[in-house]
This record gives sequence, C-alpha cells and structure tokens, in this order.
Amino acid sequence: MGEVCKVGHLAYTALPFFQPYNMSAENFIKTALSTIALERDAVAMLQSRIDQSFAKACQLILDCKGRVIVMGMGKSGHIANKIAATLASTGTPSYFVHPAEASHGDIGMVTRDDVVLALSNSGNTIEILALLPILKRKGVPLIALSGNPQSELARTADANLDASVDKEACPLGLAPTTSTTAALVMGDALAMALLEARGFTAEDFAFSHPGGNLGRRLLLKVADIMHGGAAIPRVQEDTTISDTLLEITTKNLGMTTVSGIDGNICGVFTDGDLRRVLDKGLDIHITRVAGVMTTRFKSIRPGLLASEAARIMQDNAIYNLVVIGDDGILAGIITMHDLLRANVV
Repeated sequence: MGEVCKVGHLAYTALPFFQPYNMSAENFIKTALSTIALERDAVAMLQSRIDQSFAKACQLILDCKGRVIVMGMGKSGHIANKIAATLASTGTPSYFVHPAEASHGDIGMVTRDDVVLALSNSGNTIEILALLPILKRKGVPLIALSGNPQSELARTADANLDASVDKEACPLGLAPTTSTTAALVMGDALAMALLEARGFTAEDFAFSHPGGNLGRRLLLKVADIMHGGAAIPRVQEDTTISDTLLEITTKNLGMTTVSGIDGNICGVFTDGDLRRVLDKGLDIHITRVAGVMTTRFKSIRPGLLASEAARIMQDNAIYNLVVIGDDGILAGIITMHDLLRANVV
C-alpha cells in the first residue's frame, strides 16, 4: 500500500514506488524482439481479412458526399486521429470527433452526407455505442474498425473491418499495443485503396501539403527557379574557347549554351568540355567552341516539377540542365545550386 501524505488540509495515498527489475541488456533485447514479432504477425494476419466487407467500406466512403468522421476512445482515439489525418491528406475529406464530446453536442458535426468510421478494439466502447441510435436515426452509414467481429458495434455497422489480434505485446495483456498497430495498418490500407480509386496524384498531394520541404518539392516548377532571359549564358558556335570562358565566368552558372547560325541551341560547353580541351593541348585562343562542345545534352521543360530536374541531374551525375520551351526554343538554365537553394533536394 502507498503511504498517506498530507498537503495542507488534504490527504491522499501516494502511489508506491516501483523498483525496476535488474534486467540485463539481453533481456531488453529479447523483450523488444518479442514485441516486434507479435506486432509483425498481427499485421500479417490482416491480409486474410481484406474481403468484401473492406470493399464495401471503400465504396461507402467513395459514395459519401460529405466527410468521413473518425471516432475512437483512449488509444483507439489516437489511432483514429492519425487515420483521419491520413485520409484528409490523400483525397478523402475527414476529421476526428471525440465520441464522449459527441454525446454532449459534437454529434451535430455529423450530417446525413457523412460516413462514420468508429474504432473500438472491444467493439463495446460505451461512448461509441451510445451514439449508434442517433447515427441510425440520421441515416449515417457506419463503418466499424474493431477487434471483435461479434461485438455490438461490428454487428450494427454497415461494414466491419476486422482488426482482431491473438494477443497484445504487453506482457500483462493490458496496454493496447498489437491491437493499435493492427488498427493503424488497416486504416492505412483503407486510405491507400481510396487514394488509388480516386486517381489521386502527387500534385494533388502537394496541394494538401503546401508548407515545408514537401510542398516545395511537389509544387515548385522548373520555370519558378530557372535562369532565363539575359541571365542565360550564350555564345555562337564560332566563338573561341577563351571568349566562351569569359561568358561562363560572367554568367556564373558553370556552363554556357551554344547557338547555331539559325539562333537555335546546338550544344553546351561545360567544365568537363574544358578539361578535355586542356588535355588535348588545344589553343583556347583559336579553337572554336563548335568543335569541342557537347551536342547531346540533357534538357527539361519549364512546366515540369523542379524535383524532376533534380532526378535527371542525379541520375546522370550532372549539375545543370538546359530548359527548352514547348516551342523548342531555349527558355533557361537550371542548376543543382538552384535546387539546393529552393530546398528541393
């Protein structure tokens, strides 16, 4: 028993101080591995539960004209919050409603156009069961995500997602561990199935994540950060190497474009080309750039994502790209430094 303590006129029983077991490093590792194995097996068991009921849940949500209202108490509530956030960020409007608060007015947030996704491992959570009559009266479709297919919640629902587990990873069998992991994975499976069904794209995802590096990678276009107009290094094909180097130094992009007599780009000259010129012992004051330029260069369209420019540069171990407009005319230059400054890479 705990010791009786006094604070002012109040007395309370202090919780006993639990002495930790003298566990060895091997025991720590053993318990951790056991936990991971139990949760891994629980997730694997979900594969056999992706059935017609799962498909019906997906269809109910796709047919929904409103939002998916996700509910859960305790640890299930934390998982429900995450599922709601995942759905919302992948094309399915959704938000979390606390079931206890719903019984005290927040049920008014739920409309006939919505779908309710209720999480309860036991399937008998009092706060959720108390809402079932009003949800039925409103005609709101109900999807259960439970660990007990025979529970009142599962039997009442229009579709039940079975996330039952054999045992919790907690040695006492009390703390939700394996069950919450299974529920989380089932929620992710639901969200990804809906994402594909909606034809949700990376650009759609970016509009849900405009802030930070993620938004920049997915929304920033090549045209937004490229060097255009007078900033583009340009020389004619009959320009000497020495004058070409002057243009490269002036524009400070580490390369220059080379134009033919028709004014269209016919090549580029980079530091790699300069090394080859020096290795051959060519006189830079008389050698024309046309004879040593690179004619097979990489390019990109201005309307493509800046992240695509980063991918091309990384795949080809280069540090700049020529930007060619849809009309086939030189539009700009984009460099790896531009991508780094924009936090694209």
